[in-house]
Amino acid sequence: MIYARPLYLPAGDQALVVELGDEISPEINRRVHSLTGAIEQEGVSGIVDIIPTYRSLLVQYDAMGTTLADLQDRLSDIESSMDEGTFQRGRTIGIPTLYQGQYAPDLAFVAQNAGLTVDEVIGLHSGTDYLVHMMGFTPGFPYLGGLSEKLVTPRLDTPRVEIPAGSVGIADSQTGVYPVASPGGWRLIGKTPLKLFDADRDPPSLISAGDYIRFVPLANEEQYHELRSLIESGEYEPTIEVRQ
Repeated sequence: MIYARPLYLPAGDQALVVELGDEISPEINRRVHSLTGAIEQEGVSGIVDIIPTYRSLLVQYDAMGTTLADLQDRLSDIESSMDEGTFQRGRTIGIPTLYQGQYAPDLAFVAQNAGLTVDEVIGLHSGTDYLVHMMGFTPGFPYLGGLSEKLVTPRLDTPRVEIPAGSVGIADSQTGVYPVASPGGWRLIGKTPLKLFDADRDPPSLISAGDYIRFVPLANEEQYHELRSLIESGEYEPTIEVRQ
């Protein structure tokens, strides 16, 4: 449910949570990112950082630059001045993905678990634009909404010690991409040659909360390696569409 007015909840001595609803939904999440953008655009004095989540945002502030009461009043004014036209539609970023062989060690299990063929799983997974609700877990990791209920798959009983960067996975009702190598228990169904996170890039993360991701199947391993070579040489830019 979307709240008629946000809840303002102190979080420690220098942070304020602005809660906009009580469930995970695309509409509430769009409002979170729209309010985040509006606050950033206003350049509110005293704010140190803004961290959007599924249904709220955490506003960190400098107690030497503002007070909790003044900050809440300022944020309330910004929120009340927003209208439907203010809500951000984000970007859609194409993520080329190879759903084959060594890059998709759990694809057959996901298909068997769903009672589908491998091609049907690929079609379902790549046929949806996924909203990036929030970022977290590791730098550049997108928490995506919109996975088909048919593809809900349990996590691995024993997590892998290391999952390669670029791996695309499913865990329960979520799908996502590992931006850096890390341990993990998600079922791996593909891999992208894109670098989702690069500390030397500005900004480091290719994806931002509020964006959408579209997985684009690659035909074969040869195409994967050709694309990776272009990416490494700086000759490839991902497809980015501005949503209307």
